[in-house]
Amino acid sequence: MRLEIASYKAMKYACLNFHYSKTVPAICNGYSVFNENNEWCGVVLFNRGAVSSAKQYGLKNGQVAELIRMALNGKQSVTSKVLSTSIKLFTKHNPNVKLLVSFADEEMNHKGTIYQATNWTFTGSYKTGDVYKDKNGKKIHPRRITKSGYVKGFEGKIDKCLKLEDVVKTKGVDKHKYIYPLDKTLLPLCKSLSKPYPKKAQEVNEDKRDASSIEIGGSNPTLAL
Repeated sequence: MRLEIASYKAMKYACLNFHYSKTVPAICNGYSVFNENNEWCGVVLFNRGAVSSAKQYGLKNGQVAELIRMALNGKQSVTSKVLSTSIKLFTKHNPNVKLLVSFADEEMNHKGTIYQATNWTFTGSYKTGDVYKDKNGKKIHPRRITKSGYVKGFEGKIDKCLKLEDVVKTKGVDKHKYIYPLDKTLLPLCKSLSKPYPKKAQEVNEDKRDASSIEIGGSNPTLAL
């Protein structure tokens, strides 16, 4: 497996064809992913984090970045390895970044399984702001909506986007927030903010069954205590 800096064409194709949102972030850094057979598998994209996010963690603007897309076609062998390798490359190319942030979308029943598998810290769920959708019901990122209908995109390229009158505003749903320290000095902070990982309904039901067997004194003497 190898990763290399992605072209805008690769990022756009992967986002539109492999990612559920079907949207292309306006400004991002991306890496194309190739498997052991040299087949292109898609992209992993990062973006600069919000200033407010940096202040929240006692950091400066430019020290927090966001993992915004893993737009893959399934030809990769191990997705967790793709993520860890992309983080190493991003860190190398952006040495000032100390913390990564990412979100899992409850609307798509995403709990952040890939983040849980790679030891990210879950810091909680929150209600999102207003959500914008086009006439076909597709969610549109606020950064892709302007008064003029145009937005400055990758490498200064001017992209066409939607106007406010072209979208419908609705209430958002929960998003699950994860953070990942790139600087070891932030480990205590992450630990202090850590909360139990959110689970899918099936996992919750399995826990309830396990709890039931514990309460009646299951066969495992440790669990029965």
